[in-house]
Amino acid sequence: MIFDVANTALSVLVAGCLISLAFLLPERDGFLQKSAEKTQRFLFLFSGLWILAAFGNLISTLANIFESNFADVLSGNILRSFVTQVTLGKLLAYQVIVAIFVFILSKRVRKNGGAFWLLVLALSGSLAPIFQSHSSSQGSHGLAIGSLVIHVLALSFWLGSVFALQLMTQSDKELAFKRVSTIALWSSIAVVGSGVTNAWTRLRLSQDWFTSYGALVATKIVLTVVVLLVANQMRRKISVSRLLPLELTLISLILGIGAVLNRFTPEETGAVEFDKVRELVGMPMPEAPTLSRVLFEYEAKGLILGLLIFATALYIRGVVALARRGDKWPVGRTISFAIGISLLDYATSGGVGLYAHFSFQYHMIAHMILSMIAPIAIVLSAPITLALRTLPIGREKGERGLRGALLAALGSRATGIWTHPIVALAIFDGSLFALYFTPLFGELMSGHFGHMIMDLHFIAAGLLFFHVIVGIDPNPRKVHHLVRMVMLLAAMSIHAFFSVALMSANNLIDGGYYQLLERPWATDLLSDQKSGAAIGWAMGEIPIVVALIATFIQWMRSDAREAKRADRRSKVDLAEYNAYLEQLAARDEKENPK
Repeated sequence: MIFDVANTALSVLVAGCLISLAFLLPERDGFLQKSAEKTQRFLFLFSGLWILAAFGNLISTLANIFESNFADVLSGNILRSFVTQVTLGKLLAYQVIVAIFVFILSKRVRKNGGAFWLLVLALSGSLAPIFQSHSSSQGSHGLAIGSLVIHVLALSFWLGSVFALQLMTQSDKELAFKRVSTIALWSSIAVVGSGVTNAWTRLRLSQDWFTSYGALVATKIVLTVVVLLVANQMRRKISVSRLLPLELTLISLILGIGAVLNRFTPEETGAVEFDKVRELVGMPMPEAPTLSRVLFEYEAKGLILGLLIFATALYIRGVVALARRGDKWPVGRTISFAIGISLLDYATSGGVGLYAHFSFQYHMIAHMILSMIAPIAIVLSAPITLALRTLPIGREKGERGLRGALLAALGSRATGIWTHPIVALAIFDGSLFALYFTPLFGELMSGHFGHMIMDLHFIAAGLLFFHVIVGIDPNPRKVHHLVRMVMLLAAMSIHAFFSVALMSANNLIDGGYYQLLERPWATDLLSDQKSGAAIGWAMGEIPIVVALIATFIQWMRSDAREAKRADRRSKVDLAEYNAYLEQLAARDEKENPK
Protein backbone atom coordinates (compact mmCIF):
# COMPACT_ATOMS: atom_id res chain seq x y z
CA MET A 1 0.00 0.00 0.00
CA ILE A 2 2.78 2.47 0.94
CA PHE A 3 4.67 1.85 -2.29
CA ASP A 4 1.47 2.10 -4.33
CA VAL A 5 0.58 5.51 -2.87
CA ALA A 6 4.19 6.74 -3.17
CA ASN A 7 4.39 5.52 -6.76
CA THR A 8 1.16 7.31 -7.67
CA ALA A 9 2.16 10.54 -5.92
CA LEU A 10 5.65 10.66 -7.40
CA SER A 11 4.42 9.92 -10.94
CA VAL A 12 2.06 12.90 -10.57
CA LEU A 13 4.87 15.14 -9.29
CA VAL A 14 7.07 14.11 -12.22
CA ALA A 15 4.20 14.85 -14.60
CA GLY A 16 3.69 18.24 -12.93
CA CYS A 17 7.32 19.23 -13.47
CA LEU A 18 7.18 18.16 -17.12
CA ILE A 19 3.87 19.97 -17.67
CA SER A 20 5.51 23.08 -16.29
CA LEU A 21 8.52 22.74 -18.60
CA ALA A 22 6.38 21.93 -21.65
CA PHE A 23 3.54 24.45 -21.30
CA LEU A 24 3.84 26.85 -18.36
CA LEU A 25 7.33 28.30 -17.93
CA PRO A 26 8.61 31.13 -20.16
CA GLU A 27 10.44 30.14 -23.36
CA ARG A 28 12.13 31.93 -26.23
CA ASP A 29 11.73 30.35 -29.66
CA GLY A 30 11.12 27.04 -27.90
CA PHE A 31 14.16 27.18 -25.61
CA LEU A 32 13.63 27.12 -21.85
CA GLN A 33 14.92 30.06 -19.81
CA LYS A 34 16.97 30.22 -16.63
CA SER A 35 13.82 30.15 -14.48
CA ALA A 36 13.31 26.51 -15.56
CA GLU A 37 16.40 25.31 -13.68
CA LYS A 38 14.58 25.01 -10.35
CA THR A 39 11.84 22.89 -11.88
CA GLN A 40 14.45 20.68 -13.56
CA ARG A 41 16.19 20.08 -10.23
CA PHE A 42 12.90 18.96 -8.70
CA LEU A 43 12.24 16.78 -11.76
CA PHE A 44 15.61 15.10 -11.19
CA LEU A 45 14.77 14.50 -7.53
CA PHE A 46 11.21 13.28 -8.07
CA SER A 47 12.14 10.97 -10.96
CA GLY A 48 14.89 9.41 -8.85
CA LEU A 49 12.44 8.75 -6.04
CA TRP A 50 9.92 7.47 -8.59
CA ILE A 51 12.39 4.76 -9.62
CA LEU A 52 12.53 3.52 -6.02
CA ALA A 53 8.75 3.75 -5.55
CA ALA A 54 7.99 2.02 -8.88
CA PHE A 55 10.42 -0.80 -8.12
CA GLY A 56 9.02 -1.10 -4.60
CA ASN A 57 5.51 -1.24 -6.03
CA LEU A 58 6.61 -4.03 -8.42
CA ILE A 59 8.07 -6.07 -5.57
CA SER A 60 5.17 -5.44 -3.18
CA THR A 61 2.64 -6.41 -5.85
CA LEU A 62 4.47 -9.68 -6.48
CA ALA A 63 4.78 -10.33 -2.74
CA ASN A 64 1.07 -9.67 -2.31
CA ILE A 65 0.21 -12.13 -5.10
CA PHE A 66 2.32 -14.91 -3.53
CA GLU A 67 1.51 -13.82 0.03
CA SER A 68 5.21 -13.81 0.92
CA ASN A 69 7.83 -11.29 2.06
CA PHE A 70 10.18 -9.20 -0.04
CA ALA A 71 13.19 -11.46 0.60
CA ASP A 72 11.44 -14.53 -0.79
CA VAL A 73 10.30 -12.63 -3.86
CA LEU A 74 13.77 -11.26 -4.62
CA SER A 75 15.37 -14.67 -4.28
CA GLY A 76 15.10 -17.26 -7.02
CA ASN A 77 13.49 -16.82 -10.44
CA ILE A 78 10.09 -15.57 -9.30
CA LEU A 79 10.79 -11.92 -10.13
CA ARG A 80 12.31 -12.69 -13.53
CA SER A 81 9.38 -14.89 -14.50
CA PHE A 82 6.91 -12.24 -13.32
CA VAL A 83 8.37 -9.42 -15.44
CA THR A 84 8.93 -11.56 -18.55
CA GLN A 85 5.88 -13.83 -18.67
CA VAL A 86 3.01 -12.11 -16.82
CA THR A 87 1.29 -9.08 -18.41
CA LEU A 88 1.00 -7.19 -15.11
CA GLY A 89 4.66 -7.82 -14.39
CA LYS A 90 5.67 -6.55 -17.83
CA LEU A 91 3.66 -3.35 -17.34
CA LEU A 92 5.09 -2.71 -13.87
CA ALA A 93 8.61 -3.35 -15.20
CA TYR A 94 7.92 -0.93 -18.06
CA GLN A 95 6.98 1.68 -15.47
CA VAL A 96 10.33 1.22 -13.71
CA ILE A 97 12.19 1.53 -17.04
CA VAL A 98 10.28 4.72 -17.92
CA ALA A 99 11.16 6.22 -14.52
CA ILE A 100 14.84 5.47 -15.19
CA PHE A 101 14.70 7.13 -18.62
CA VAL A 102 13.01 10.23 -17.20
CA PHE A 103 15.66 10.40 -14.47
CA ILE A 104 18.49 10.18 -17.01
CA LEU A 105 16.98 12.80 -19.34
CA SER A 106 15.63 15.18 -16.67
CA LYS A 107 18.65 17.50 -16.73
CA ARG A 108 19.16 17.26 -20.47
CA VAL A 109 15.90 18.95 -21.46
CA ARG A 110 16.61 22.25 -23.19
CA LYS A 111 13.42 22.90 -25.18
CA ASN A 112 9.76 22.72 -24.27
CA GLY A 113 9.23 20.36 -27.20
CA GLY A 114 11.63 17.87 -25.62
CA ALA A 115 9.81 18.27 -22.31
CA PHE A 116 6.53 17.48 -24.06
CA TRP A 117 7.79 14.16 -25.46
CA LEU A 118 9.36 13.29 -22.11
CA LEU A 119 5.94 14.01 -20.56
CA VAL A 120 4.31 11.60 -23.03
CA LEU A 121 6.86 8.94 -22.05
CA ALA A 122 6.31 9.53 -18.32
CA LEU A 123 2.54 9.36 -18.66
CA SER A 124 2.77 6.12 -20.64
CA GLY A 125 4.73 4.62 -17.75
CA SER A 126 2.38 5.82 -15.04
CA LEU A 127 -0.74 4.69 -16.94
CA ALA A 128 0.49 1.31 -18.23
CA PRO A 129 -0.38 -0.80 -15.13
CA ILE A 130 -3.96 0.51 -15.18
CA PHE A 131 -4.71 -1.79 -18.12
CA GLN A 132 -4.41 -4.69 -15.66
CA SER A 133 -6.26 -2.98 -12.80
CA HIS A 134 -9.30 -4.32 -10.92
CA SER A 135 -11.67 -2.72 -13.41
CA SER A 136 -10.64 -5.17 -16.07
CA SER A 137 -12.42 -7.98 -14.30
CA GLN A 138 -15.77 -6.20 -14.05
CA GLY A 139 -18.51 -5.62 -16.62
CA SER A 140 -18.15 -3.07 -19.43
CA HIS A 141 -14.45 -3.84 -19.61
CA GLY A 142 -13.55 -1.31 -22.31
CA LEU A 143 -15.49 1.50 -20.65
CA ALA A 144 -14.14 0.69 -17.20
CA ILE A 145 -10.48 0.57 -18.23
CA GLY A 146 -10.74 3.56 -20.54
CA SER A 147 -12.52 5.76 -18.02
CA LEU A 148 -9.95 4.84 -15.36
CA VAL A 149 -7.07 5.76 -17.67
CA ILE A 150 -8.71 9.11 -18.47
CA HIS A 151 -9.43 9.65 -14.77
CA VAL A 152 -5.80 9.16 -13.72
CA LEU A 153 -4.50 11.15 -16.71
CA ALA A 154 -6.79 14.10 -15.98
CA LEU A 155 -5.90 14.00 -12.27
CA SER A 156 -2.21 14.04 -13.19
CA PHE A 157 -2.68 17.14 -15.33
CA TRP A 158 -4.89 18.84 -12.74
CA LEU A 159 -2.75 18.19 -9.68
CA GLY A 160 0.50 18.40 -11.63
CA SER A 161 -0.21 21.80 -13.15
CA VAL A 162 -1.39 23.24 -9.83
CA PHE A 163 1.65 21.87 -8.02
CA ALA A 164 3.97 23.22 -10.73
CA LEU A 165 2.95 26.77 -9.79
CA GLN A 166 4.41 26.23 -6.33
CA LEU A 167 7.89 25.83 -7.82
CA MET A 168 7.76 29.10 -9.80
CA THR A 169 8.76 32.64 -8.95
CA GLN A 170 5.96 35.11 -8.41
CA SER A 171 6.35 36.63 -11.87
CA ASP A 172 6.25 33.21 -13.52
CA LYS A 173 3.19 32.30 -11.45
CA GLU A 174 1.29 35.30 -12.73
CA LEU A 175 2.36 34.47 -16.28
CA ALA A 176 1.33 30.80 -16.04
CA PHE A 177 -1.82 31.18 -13.94
CA LYS A 178 -4.20 31.61 -16.89
CA ARG A 179 -2.89 28.48 -18.60
CA VAL A 180 -3.08 26.51 -15.35
CA SER A 181 -6.68 27.62 -14.90
CA THR A 182 -7.52 26.36 -18.41
CA ILE A 183 -5.76 23.03 -17.82
CA ALA A 184 -7.41 22.63 -14.42
CA LEU A 185 -10.88 23.38 -15.80
CA TRP A 186 -10.66 20.86 -18.64
CA SER A 187 -8.97 18.28 -16.40
CA SER A 188 -11.47 18.63 -13.57
CA ILE A 189 -14.39 18.13 -15.97
CA ALA A 190 -12.67 14.99 -17.29
CA VAL A 191 -12.01 13.78 -13.72
CA VAL A 192 -15.67 14.12 -12.74
CA GLY A 193 -17.03 12.57 -15.94
CA SER A 194 -14.59 9.65 -15.99
CA GLY A 195 -14.93 9.05 -12.24
CA VAL A 196 -18.71 8.80 -12.38
CA THR A 197 -18.51 6.59 -15.47
CA ASN A 198 -15.98 4.25 -13.87
CA ALA A 199 -17.98 4.00 -10.65
CA TRP A 200 -21.10 3.15 -12.64
CA THR A 201 -19.36 0.33 -14.54
CA ARG A 202 -18.27 -1.28 -11.27
CA LEU A 203 -21.22 -0.65 -8.94
CA ARG A 204 -24.23 0.25 -11.11
CA LEU A 205 -27.50 0.16 -9.08
CA SER A 206 -26.27 -2.46 -6.62
CA GLN A 207 -25.91 -2.86 -2.88
CA ASP A 208 -22.16 -2.29 -3.25
CA TRP A 209 -22.81 1.43 -2.83
CA PHE A 210 -23.53 0.70 0.84
CA THR A 211 -20.22 -1.09 1.46
CA SER A 212 -16.99 0.61 2.57
CA TYR A 213 -15.79 0.46 -1.04
CA GLY A 214 -18.93 2.20 -2.31
CA ALA A 215 -18.61 4.84 0.42
CA LEU A 216 -15.04 5.60 -0.71
CA VAL A 217 -16.18 5.90 -4.34
CA ALA A 218 -19.03 8.24 -3.38
CA THR A 219 -16.70 10.32 -1.19
CA LYS A 220 -14.23 10.67 -4.04
CA ILE A 221 -16.93 11.79 -6.48
CA VAL A 222 -18.37 14.35 -4.06
CA LEU A 223 -14.93 15.74 -3.17
CA THR A 224 -14.00 16.04 -6.84
CA VAL A 225 -17.18 17.95 -7.67
CA VAL A 226 -16.65 20.24 -4.67
CA VAL A 227 -13.08 20.99 -5.67
CA LEU A 228 -14.16 21.61 -9.27
CA LEU A 229 -16.83 24.12 -8.30
CA VAL A 230 -14.95 25.85 -5.49
CA ALA A 231 -11.60 26.11 -7.26
CA ASN A 232 -13.06 27.55 -10.45
CA GLN A 233 -14.97 30.19 -8.47
CA MET A 234 -12.01 31.03 -6.25
CA ARG A 235 -9.58 31.43 -9.15
CA ARG A 236 -11.50 34.52 -10.20
CA LYS A 237 -11.53 36.12 -6.76
CA ILE A 238 -8.42 35.31 -4.71
CA SER A 239 -4.68 35.32 -5.27
CA VAL A 240 -2.62 32.40 -6.47
CA SER A 241 -0.77 32.02 -3.16
CA ARG A 242 -4.02 31.58 -1.19
CA LEU A 243 -5.67 29.18 -3.64
CA LEU A 244 -2.87 26.68 -4.27
CA PRO A 245 -2.51 25.13 -0.76
CA LEU A 246 -6.25 24.44 -0.50
CA GLU A 247 -6.54 23.00 -4.01
CA LEU A 248 -3.42 20.87 -3.60
CA THR A 249 -4.66 19.45 -0.29
CA LEU A 250 -8.08 18.49 -1.63
CA ILE A 251 -6.76 16.98 -4.88
CA SER A 252 -4.10 15.04 -2.96
CA LEU A 253 -6.87 13.61 -0.79
CA ILE A 254 -8.77 12.58 -3.93
CA LEU A 255 -5.61 10.95 -5.32
CA GLY A 256 -5.06 9.09 -2.07
CA ILE A 257 -8.60 7.70 -2.12
CA GLY A 258 -8.00 6.61 -5.71
CA ALA A 259 -4.85 4.74 -4.68
CA VAL A 260 -6.83 2.95 -1.97
CA LEU A 261 -9.58 2.02 -4.43
CA ASN A 262 -7.02 0.54 -6.82
CA ARG A 263 -6.12 -2.01 -4.14
CA PHE A 264 -9.61 -3.28 -3.44
CA THR A 265 -12.55 -4.58 -5.41
CA PRO A 266 -16.24 -4.50 -4.56
CA GLU A 267 -17.41 -7.28 -2.28
CA GLU A 268 -18.99 -10.13 -4.21
CA THR A 269 -22.64 -10.70 -3.34
CA GLY A 270 -22.71 -14.25 -4.66
CA ALA A 271 -20.88 -16.83 -6.69
CA VAL A 272 -19.76 -15.58 -10.09
CA GLU A 273 -19.72 -18.10 -12.92
CA PHE A 274 -16.45 -18.17 -14.83
CA ASP A 275 -16.81 -16.84 -18.38
CA LYS A 276 -13.86 -17.67 -20.61
CA VAL A 277 -14.94 -15.21 -23.31
CA ARG A 278 -15.35 -12.35 -20.83
CA GLU A 279 -11.93 -13.07 -19.35
CA LEU A 280 -10.33 -13.10 -22.81
CA VAL A 281 -12.16 -10.27 -24.56
CA GLY A 282 -13.61 -8.28 -21.65
CA MET A 283 -17.23 -8.78 -22.69
CA PRO A 284 -19.61 -11.74 -22.99
CA MET A 285 -20.23 -13.49 -26.29
CA PRO A 286 -22.93 -11.52 -28.18
CA GLU A 287 -25.79 -13.16 -29.97
CA ALA A 288 -25.53 -13.92 -33.68
CA PRO A 289 -25.22 -10.67 -35.65
CA THR A 290 -28.30 -9.28 -37.32
CA LEU A 291 -28.81 -5.98 -39.14
CA SER A 292 -30.47 -4.35 -36.12
CA ARG A 293 -27.76 -5.58 -33.73
CA VAL A 294 -24.95 -4.41 -35.99
CA LEU A 295 -26.59 -1.00 -36.36
CA PHE A 296 -27.72 -0.35 -32.79
CA GLU A 297 -25.60 -2.41 -30.36
CA TYR A 298 -23.12 -0.31 -28.38
CA GLU A 299 -20.19 -1.41 -26.22
CA ALA A 300 -18.21 1.70 -25.32
CA LYS A 301 -14.42 1.67 -25.49
CA GLY A 302 -13.74 4.26 -22.84
CA LEU A 303 -10.32 5.53 -23.89
CA ILE A 304 -11.06 5.95 -27.60
CA LEU A 305 -14.49 7.40 -26.77
CA GLY A 306 -12.81 9.90 -24.43
CA LEU A 307 -10.32 10.90 -27.15
CA LEU A 308 -13.15 11.43 -29.62
CA ILE A 309 -15.10 13.56 -27.12
CA PHE A 310 -11.97 15.62 -26.39
CA ALA A 311 -11.28 16.15 -30.11
CA THR A 312 -14.90 17.17 -30.68
CA ALA A 313 -14.80 19.62 -27.76
CA LEU A 314 -11.62 21.22 -29.15
CA TYR A 315 -13.12 21.51 -32.64
CA ILE A 316 -16.33 23.08 -31.32
CA ARG A 317 -14.29 25.47 -29.17
CA GLY A 318 -12.32 26.54 -32.25
CA VAL A 319 -15.46 27.15 -34.32
CA VAL A 320 -17.04 29.15 -31.47
CA ALA A 321 -13.86 31.20 -31.01
CA LEU A 322 -13.90 32.14 -34.70
CA ALA A 323 -17.59 33.06 -34.54
CA ARG A 324 -17.04 35.31 -31.51
CA ARG A 325 -14.47 37.39 -33.37
CA GLY A 326 -16.66 37.66 -36.45
CA ASP A 327 -15.02 35.06 -38.67
CA LYS A 328 -16.99 32.34 -40.40
CA TRP A 329 -15.96 28.71 -40.55
CA PRO A 330 -17.43 26.72 -43.47
CA VAL A 331 -20.41 24.67 -42.31
CA GLY A 332 -19.43 21.87 -44.67
CA ARG A 333 -16.17 21.36 -42.81
CA THR A 334 -17.98 21.10 -39.48
CA ILE A 335 -20.42 18.57 -40.92
CA SER A 336 -17.50 16.60 -42.38
CA PHE A 337 -15.83 16.49 -38.97
CA ALA A 338 -19.05 15.32 -37.30
CA ILE A 339 -19.42 12.54 -39.86
CA GLY A 340 -15.83 11.43 -39.38
CA ILE A 341 -16.08 11.35 -35.59
CA SER A 342 -19.39 9.46 -35.75
CA LEU A 343 -17.87 6.85 -38.06
CA LEU A 344 -14.87 6.41 -35.76
CA ASP A 345 -17.17 5.92 -32.78
CA TYR A 346 -19.34 3.44 -34.68
CA ALA A 347 -16.33 1.40 -35.84
CA THR A 348 -14.85 1.19 -32.34
CA SER A 349 -17.79 1.18 -29.91
CA GLY A 350 -20.84 0.57 -32.14
CA GLY A 351 -22.18 -2.70 -33.46
CA VAL A 352 -19.32 -3.17 -35.92
CA GLY A 353 -16.77 -2.45 -33.19
CA LEU A 354 -18.47 -4.98 -30.90
CA TYR A 355 -18.59 -7.82 -33.42
CA ALA A 356 -15.05 -6.99 -34.62
CA HIS A 357 -13.83 -8.76 -31.45
CA PHE A 358 -15.58 -11.99 -32.43
CA SER A 359 -15.58 -12.24 -36.24
CA PHE A 360 -12.94 -11.46 -38.86
CA GLN A 361 -15.62 -10.18 -41.25
CA TYR A 362 -16.63 -7.42 -38.87
CA HIS A 363 -13.03 -6.76 -37.91
CA MET A 364 -12.29 -6.01 -41.55
CA ILE A 365 -15.35 -3.77 -41.85
CA ALA A 366 -14.17 -1.81 -38.81
CA HIS A 367 -10.65 -1.67 -40.26
CA MET A 368 -11.89 -0.19 -43.53
CA ILE A 369 -14.01 2.42 -41.76
CA LEU A 370 -11.20 3.42 -39.41
CA SER A 371 -8.46 3.65 -42.02
CA MET A 372 -10.20 4.50 -45.31
CA ILE A 373 -13.61 6.12 -44.81
CA ALA A 374 -13.60 8.15 -41.59
CA PRO A 375 -10.11 9.69 -42.19
CA ILE A 376 -11.28 11.25 -45.47
CA ALA A 377 -14.07 13.08 -43.63
CA ILE A 378 -11.72 14.17 -40.83
CA VAL A 379 -9.05 15.42 -43.25
CA LEU A 380 -11.60 17.42 -45.26
CA SER A 381 -12.74 19.17 -42.05
CA ALA A 382 -9.35 20.97 -41.91
CA PRO A 383 -8.65 20.59 -38.15
CA ILE A 384 -5.06 21.86 -38.42
CA THR A 385 -6.18 25.02 -40.20
CA LEU A 386 -8.78 25.60 -37.50
CA ALA A 387 -6.14 25.11 -34.81
CA LEU A 388 -3.75 27.58 -36.46
CA ARG A 389 -6.52 30.20 -36.60
CA THR A 390 -7.60 29.80 -32.96
CA LEU A 391 -4.64 28.64 -30.85
CA PRO A 392 -3.15 31.35 -28.61
CA ILE A 393 0.11 33.05 -29.50
CA GLY A 394 3.00 33.61 -27.10
CA ARG A 395 2.40 35.40 -23.82
CA GLU A 396 5.51 37.54 -24.20
CA LYS A 397 7.63 38.84 -27.04
CA GLY A 398 9.78 36.07 -28.46
CA GLU A 399 7.63 33.26 -27.06
CA ARG A 400 6.23 30.85 -29.64
CA GLY A 401 3.06 29.88 -27.79
CA LEU A 402 0.89 26.95 -28.82
CA ARG A 403 0.35 28.29 -32.33
CA GLY A 404 4.07 28.78 -32.86
CA ALA A 405 4.79 25.31 -31.48
CA LEU A 406 2.32 23.79 -33.95
CA LEU A 407 3.89 25.73 -36.83
CA ALA A 408 7.34 24.56 -35.74
CA ALA A 409 6.10 20.96 -35.61
CA LEU A 410 4.58 21.23 -39.08
CA GLY A 411 7.85 22.58 -40.45
CA SER A 412 10.09 20.10 -38.65
CA ARG A 413 12.27 17.54 -40.37
CA ALA A 414 10.33 14.69 -38.73
CA THR A 415 7.04 15.93 -40.17
CA GLY A 416 8.68 16.25 -43.58
CA ILE A 417 9.71 12.60 -43.39
CA TRP A 418 6.29 11.35 -42.21
CA THR A 419 4.49 13.25 -44.96
CA HIS A 420 6.73 11.98 -47.75
CA PRO A 421 4.48 10.17 -50.26
CA ILE A 422 6.51 6.95 -50.15
CA VAL A 423 6.57 6.88 -46.33
CA ALA A 424 2.83 7.56 -46.09
CA LEU A 425 2.08 4.83 -48.65
CA ALA A 426 4.40 2.37 -46.91
CA ILE A 427 2.70 2.92 -43.56
CA PHE A 428 -0.78 2.79 -45.06
CA ASP A 429 -0.41 -0.39 -47.13
CA GLY A 430 2.75 -1.95 -45.75
CA SER A 431 1.22 -2.31 -42.32
CA LEU A 432 -1.45 -4.61 -43.83
CA PHE A 433 1.14 -7.27 -44.56
CA ALA A 434 3.04 -6.66 -41.30
CA LEU A 435 -0.15 -7.13 -39.31
CA TYR A 436 -2.09 -9.88 -41.05
CA PHE A 437 0.72 -12.08 -42.38
CA THR A 438 2.67 -12.29 -39.13
CA PRO A 439 1.73 -13.54 -35.62
CA LEU A 440 1.17 -9.89 -34.64
CA PHE A 441 -2.55 -9.97 -35.48
CA GLY A 442 -3.35 -12.83 -33.09
CA GLU A 443 -1.28 -11.28 -30.31
CA LEU A 444 -2.96 -7.87 -30.60
CA MET A 445 -6.45 -9.34 -30.80
CA SER A 446 -5.89 -11.31 -27.58
CA GLY A 447 -5.86 -8.28 -25.29
CA HIS A 448 -7.78 -5.05 -24.73
CA PHE A 449 -4.63 -2.95 -24.92
CA GLY A 450 -3.47 -4.61 -28.15
CA HIS A 451 -6.86 -4.18 -29.81
CA MET A 452 -6.88 -0.49 -28.86
CA ILE A 453 -3.35 0.01 -30.27
CA MET A 454 -4.49 -1.63 -33.50
CA ASP A 455 -7.51 0.69 -33.79
CA LEU A 456 -5.39 3.78 -33.12
CA HIS A 457 -2.86 2.65 -35.74
CA PHE A 458 -5.59 2.23 -38.36
CA ILE A 459 -6.86 5.75 -37.63
CA ALA A 460 -3.39 7.34 -37.66
CA ALA A 461 -2.30 5.58 -40.87
CA GLY A 462 -5.50 6.63 -42.65
CA LEU A 463 -5.24 10.25 -41.50
CA LEU A 464 -1.61 10.49 -42.61
CA PHE A 465 -2.24 8.95 -46.04
CA PHE A 466 -5.32 10.97 -46.92
CA HIS A 467 -3.77 14.16 -45.51
CA VAL A 468 -1.07 13.79 -48.15
CA ILE A 469 -3.58 12.88 -50.87
CA VAL A 470 -6.67 15.09 -50.40
CA GLY A 471 -5.76 17.18 -47.36
CA ILE A 472 -6.57 20.89 -47.36
CA ASP A 473 -4.49 21.61 -44.25
CA PRO A 474 -0.94 23.02 -44.51
CA ASN A 475 1.53 20.37 -45.59
CA PRO A 476 5.30 20.90 -45.25
CA ARG A 477 5.84 18.92 -48.44
CA LYS A 478 4.01 20.08 -51.60
CA VAL A 479 3.00 16.97 -53.52
CA HIS A 480 1.97 17.40 -57.15
CA HIS A 481 -1.50 16.17 -58.00
CA LEU A 482 -0.11 13.72 -60.56
CA VAL A 483 2.03 12.12 -57.83
CA ARG A 484 -1.04 11.90 -55.60
CA MET A 485 -2.98 10.07 -58.28
CA VAL A 486 -0.09 7.67 -58.81
CA MET A 487 -0.05 7.03 -55.05
CA LEU A 488 -3.76 6.24 -55.08
CA LEU A 489 -3.40 3.85 -58.01
CA ALA A 490 -0.47 2.17 -56.22
CA ALA A 491 -2.50 1.93 -53.01
CA MET A 492 -5.40 0.38 -54.93
CA SER A 493 -3.13 -2.20 -56.54
CA ILE A 494 -1.37 -3.13 -53.30
CA HIS A 495 -4.68 -3.38 -51.46
CA ALA A 496 -6.11 -5.63 -54.15
CA PHE A 497 -3.02 -7.85 -54.04
CA PHE A 498 -3.30 -8.09 -50.25
CA SER A 499 -6.99 -9.02 -50.41
CA VAL A 500 -6.44 -11.69 -53.08
CA ALA A 501 -3.55 -13.15 -51.10
CA LEU A 502 -5.68 -13.28 -47.97
CA MET A 503 -8.62 -14.85 -49.81
CA SER A 504 -6.27 -17.47 -51.26
CA ALA A 505 -4.83 -18.43 -47.87
CA ASN A 506 -5.88 -21.85 -46.62
CA ASN A 507 -4.68 -21.34 -43.06
CA LEU A 508 -6.04 -19.12 -40.29
CA ILE A 509 -4.01 -15.99 -39.55
CA ASP A 510 -5.38 -15.28 -36.05
CA GLY A 511 -3.04 -17.58 -34.15
CA GLY A 512 -5.97 -19.55 -32.72
CA TYR A 513 -7.74 -16.52 -31.24
CA TYR A 514 -11.16 -17.03 -32.88
CA GLN A 515 -11.05 -20.78 -32.25
CA LEU A 516 -10.45 -20.13 -28.56
CA LEU A 517 -13.65 -18.05 -28.41
CA GLU A 518 -15.77 -21.04 -29.52
CA ARG A 519 -18.51 -18.81 -30.88
CA PRO A 520 -21.81 -20.58 -31.55
CA TRP A 521 -22.46 -18.71 -34.82
CA ALA A 522 -20.34 -18.49 -38.02
CA THR A 523 -18.44 -21.57 -36.96
CA ASP A 524 -16.54 -21.97 -40.26
CA LEU A 525 -13.52 -19.83 -39.35
CA LEU A 526 -11.73 -20.13 -42.70
CA SER A 527 -14.87 -19.09 -44.58
CA ASP A 528 -15.25 -16.16 -42.20
CA GLN A 529 -11.65 -15.13 -42.93
CA LYS A 530 -12.12 -15.35 -46.71
CA SER A 531 -15.35 -13.34 -46.47
CA GLY A 532 -13.52 -10.72 -44.44
CA ALA A 533 -10.83 -10.46 -47.12
CA ALA A 534 -13.47 -10.03 -49.82
CA ILE A 535 -15.27 -7.37 -47.79
CA GLY A 536 -11.97 -5.57 -47.22
CA TRP A 537 -11.27 -5.58 -50.95
CA ALA A 538 -14.70 -4.23 -51.84
CA MET A 539 -14.81 -1.60 -49.08
CA GLY A 540 -11.21 -0.54 -49.66
CA GLU A 541 -11.51 0.16 -53.36
CA ILE A 542 -14.49 2.53 -53.08
CA PRO A 543 -12.84 5.18 -50.83
CA ILE A 544 -9.71 5.11 -52.97
CA VAL A 545 -11.77 5.73 -56.11
CA VAL A 546 -13.59 8.58 -54.34
CA ALA A 547 -10.22 10.04 -53.28
CA LEU A 548 -8.97 9.64 -56.86
CA ILE A 549 -11.94 11.64 -58.17
CA ALA A 550 -11.48 14.28 -55.44
CA THR A 551 -7.78 14.58 -56.29
CA PHE A 552 -8.59 15.05 -59.98
CA ILE A 553 -11.13 17.76 -59.12
CA GLN A 554 -8.59 19.49 -56.84
CA TRP A 555 -6.05 19.33 -59.67
CA MET A 556 -8.48 20.95 -62.11
CA ARG A 557 -9.38 23.67 -59.60
CA SER A 558 -5.72 24.29 -58.87
CA ASP A 559 -4.98 24.68 -62.59
CA ALA A 560 -7.98 27.00 -62.93
CA ARG A 561 -6.74 29.17 -60.05
CA GLU A 562 -3.24 29.22 -61.54
CA ALA A 563 -4.67 30.23 -64.91
CA LYS A 564 -6.59 33.10 -63.31
CA ARG A 565 -3.45 34.27 -61.53
CA ALA A 566 -1.56 34.10 -64.80
CA ASP A 567 -4.28 36.13 -66.52
CA ARG A 568 -4.14 38.75 -63.78
CA ARG A 569 -0.36 38.92 -64.06
CA SER A 570 -0.53 39.25 -67.84
CA LYS A 571 -3.11 42.02 -67.56
CA VAL A 572 -0.92 43.86 -65.07
CA ASP A 573 2.12 43.39 -67.29
CA LEU A 574 0.18 44.62 -70.34
CA ALA A 575 -1.07 47.67 -68.45
CA GLU A 576 2.45 48.45 -67.29
CA TYR A 577 3.76 48.03 -70.84
CA ASN A 578 1.08 50.36 -72.26
CA ALA A 579 1.86 52.92 -69.56
CA TYR A 580 5.52 52.65 -70.46
CA LEU A 581 4.74 53.26 -74.14
CA GLU A 582 2.61 56.30 -73.24
CA GLN A 583 5.50 57.68 -71.19
CA LEU A 584 7.86 57.20 -74.12
CA ALA A 585 5.39 58.88 -76.48
CA ALA A 586 4.90 61.81 -74.10
CA ARG A 587 8.65 62.26 -73.67
CA ASP A 588 9.23 62.07 -77.44
CA GLU A 589 6.52 64.67 -78.06
CA LYS A 590 8.06 66.93 -75.43
CA GLU A 591 11.54 66.63 -76.90
CA ASN A 592 10.38 66.93 -80.52
CA PRO A 593 7.38 69.26 -80.58
CA LYS A 594 5.62 69.61 -83.91
